[in-house]
Amino acid sequence: MTTGVDVDVRGKDGIAVVRLGRPERLGAIDPATAGELTAVWRRFRMSDEVRVIVLTGSGDKAFCTGLDRSADVPQPPSPYAIDDPLIAIGPKSADLWKPVIAAVNGMACGGAFYLLGECEFIIAAEHATFFDPHTTYGMVSAYESIGMAQRMPYGEVMRMALMGTAERVGARRAYETGLVSEVVPGPELLDAALRAASVIAACPTEAVQGTVRAVWSAREAARAQALAYAPHLIALGNAAPARQAELFADRGREFRVR
Repeated sequence: MTTGVDVDVRGKDGIAVVRLGRPERLGAIDPATAGELTAVWRRFRMSDEVRVIVLTGSGDKAFCTGLDRSADVPQPPSPYAIDDPLIAIGPKSADLWKPVIAAVNGMACGGAFYLLGECEFIIAAEHATFFDPHTTYGMVSAYESIGMAQRMPYGEVMRMALMGTAERVGARRAYETGLVSEVVPGPELLDAALRAASVIAACPTEAVQGTVRAVWSAREAARAQALAYAPHLIALGNAAPARQAELFADRGREFRVR
């Protein structure tokens, strides 16, 4: 079984390609992989060699399907504390202000939005799909929906969050709603992301990082306030783990792509 995160630093271009592993688990993230992602972003903070990052998945089936449901995530006994294993997997969570371009190569769902919400823009393969299964499994979509609310119209975010596994947003619809900035044939995905990355990497990195920080700050206040509520809403609204497992096992296999 493959594990973790693969990093390819293309030194002369100033570009790094970060590829999520574990394709046999559809890119699901376990605690070890979460730790690797955090370490990668922290490493890039200290590297003059890397000016732009492309983030993608392995194979063509999935970019990332969120937290691996087989992972054991112990929780503190206090009702006032929740340990979220994905809270620090995004580049902004690691205080990285170098631009990150997401190249989505298949399914992106659930906890994948922790990553997508902290990328500068998204390029998607034509067969890519986006959905949020939380409500189907008796879980509150909080961090995921907050991240997507910064990128998509209110009704689109709400529909994706509430429809659960019954409906998926196709790449073309994601483009129409502003979630995705470009849609390309699957075999051209990485080249399209690298093409954009090379343009950005050729610009003075101080100006680029300052621009990323400036645009992020325009939405940061509302996002920070929303995130402060997230753990409390999750604690109040999540079904018990046994019930979640039951709902996951009984989930329908049919879905509509729009």
